[in-house]
Amino acid sequence: MKIVFMGTPEFSVPVLEALAARHEVVCVYAQPPRPAGRGKALRKTPVHQRAEELGLTVRTPLRLRDAAEQAAFAGLGADVAVVVAYGLILPQPVLDAPRHGCLNIHASLLPRWRGAAPIHRAIMAGDAETGVCIMQMEAGLDTGPVLLREATPIGPEETTASLHDRLSAMGAGLIITALDRLETLVPEVQPEQGVTYAAKIDKAEARVDFTRPAAEVDRLIRGLSPFPGAFVQVGAERVKLLGARLAEGAGAPGQVLGGFTIACGEGAVEITLAQREGKRPMPAAEVLRGLELPARL
Repeated sequence: MKIVFMGTPEFSVPVLEALAARHEVVCVYAQPPRPAGRGKALRKTPVHQRAEELGLTVRTPLRLRDAAEQAAFAGLGADVAVVVAYGLILPQPVLDAPRHGCLNIHASLLPRWRGAAPIHRAIMAGDAETGVCIMQMEAGLDTGPVLLREATPIGPEETTASLHDRLSAMGAGLIITALDRLETLVPEVQPEQGVTYAAKIDKAEARVDFTRPAAEVDRLIRGLSPFPGAFVQVGAERVKLLGARLAEGAGAPGQVLGGFTIACGEGAVEITLAQREGKRPMPAAEVLRGLELPARL
């Protein structure tokens, strides 16, 4: 099939690779390069970089609402467009241009967690499972009918990082199946019941509040790992907490119970992975060799 691929972050790269191995990717759309790093040099997105390595044509428009951009897209003559975390709203002329429309790979079990941060929100909410859906795109936010879905459990120490990688691989496999069966798949209209929205992560959410129950603190830490990273203030230093599990013990909220186990409003959490400023992420035991925790955080 002639495919237009539209994606931007690392999550989208395995999907691009799977499509390029099986189909003709006539063009790749990605977000434009943006300043990054200390020197603020322009940096291409992960999809942009990988597409060029694969010898594919890349376009990076700032928007798709211009008539000229829409005409250029339609001129590609694609059978289908595959969209994975692209980052731009697709106007109706773009949605209508490919022969089979635009398919989105969404990292949740729709209609749960429509929106920007479904992986983070599923962990933070304590969901037992999540998954991937192949959705026929329409104008609404992740409201289109679902062609295929696949579920996976969320482990008790799962982080957004580990779940991200698993869902990315699942999406790559599922879209190949969907394309192979595209002529026979029956779209499933999303039910109105069970709709939730995965709001974009706000950095203001990242400071850990140990007055909350341990289960909530644990899920916050794992859900915000690796980015933006839940944190605590240790003196003048901000320390990111990137891995956690529920622990035995009780005390005043924020009380350090020994090692990197901290009392919460109910119960306690043990920090398993942390990152000091200017350092790499390290197991908690290594972090504590050079960091003295106060009696209470």
